[in-house]
Amino acid sequence: MRVQRQGDKMTSHAPVVLDVAGLALDADDRRRLRHPLTGGLILFARNWRDRRQLTELTAEAKSLRPDLLICVDHEGGRVQRFRSDGFTLLPPMRALGELWMRDAMLATDVATAVGYVLASELRACGVDLSFTPVLDLDHGGSAVIGDRAFHRDSRVVGLLAKSLMHGLLRAGMANCGKHFPGHGHVAADSHVDLPVDRRGLRMLLADDAAPYAWLSTSLASVMPAHVVYPKVDSRPAGFSRRWLHEILRSRLRFDGAIFSDDLSMAGARRLDGRELSYTDAALAALQAGCDMVLLCNQSVDGGAAVDRLLDGLAGALAQGHWQASPASEARRLSLLPASAPLAWDDLMRAGSYRHALDRLI
Repeated sequence: MRVQRQGDKMTSHAPVVLDVAGLALDADDRRRLRHPLTGGLILFARNWRDRRQLTELTAEAKSLRPDLLICVDHEGGRVQRFRSDGFTLLPPMRALGELWMRDAMLATDVATAVGYVLASELRACGVDLSFTPVLDLDHGGSAVIGDRAFHRDSRVVGLLAKSLMHGLLRAGMANCGKHFPGHGHVAADSHVDLPVDRRGLRMLLADDAAPYAWLSTSLASVMPAHVVYPKVDSRPAGFSRRWLHEILRSRLRFDGAIFSDDLSMAGARRLDGRELSYTDAALAALQAGCDMVLLCNQSVDGGAAVDRLLDGLAGALAQGHWQASPASEARRLSLLPASAPLAWDDLMRAGSYRHALDRLI
């Protein structure tokens, strides 16, 4: 989609990933999805009744915007949005780390099977991307991460994540490593608080952030943490040019897409000692180096907050407070699947899928 900028000059960038309230699109949903700054749709359990309904929902969204990136948090364990009508109940990632301790090579194969089953089932229903894998380390003190993490050892996390990402790739799905540089060491939950990790850069890069360096040629996208690391920068990682440009892009040489985490989280609205509006939070994330910004769970009460964000960003663009980025748009488009998915019934008969099911724990 194209947005007017500075006279006759036109440039592309659709950075907003938004949600919808229910099982089907209403007129407001359709209007927002057609907005030139909307580039993605994120789904939740409230958007799920059964496979037919989900497939119809995603198909209508794509009919409005063929380039729309349809996303979901579908990791396995307690973070799995679709759990019935044939969807496989996937293990938490900690189970793969525990299997590693018994049989490391088997664990890598099972991780690939998990990724393949996860992605092929989602794609059969029209979903393009799951925000997985979690690369946070299991330090033992974070309830919000907990068993979503593979392991405490960054080497194990890197290898199991790469194996899972290989399974995603086999099904034609990109990946998203989260939450850079690491959310597993802090006890506070960034959904309701602003966690602070007081370790220094050397320790962070050697431990929690190490998988991002080891996976720099495999990661398609990254989601930074709503966590402050004051020995590195006073701003949370997702609003920090130091973290996103100097460290992630330049030092670790990551060239994929960067998503903000959900801007409705408490950790996303406290910056430089003040509470931000959603528009100001989105601008801060884009100016820091995010390619896309997520605003979740704000459509359920009529969506006024979503409209304010879209209108606010459009106004800020027109006034020159941020610049639309064709490079960011190219990174967004690169996350769209390059191949057609198998239809559900064909998937159920596919030998590769049935073999992957047999490997699950």
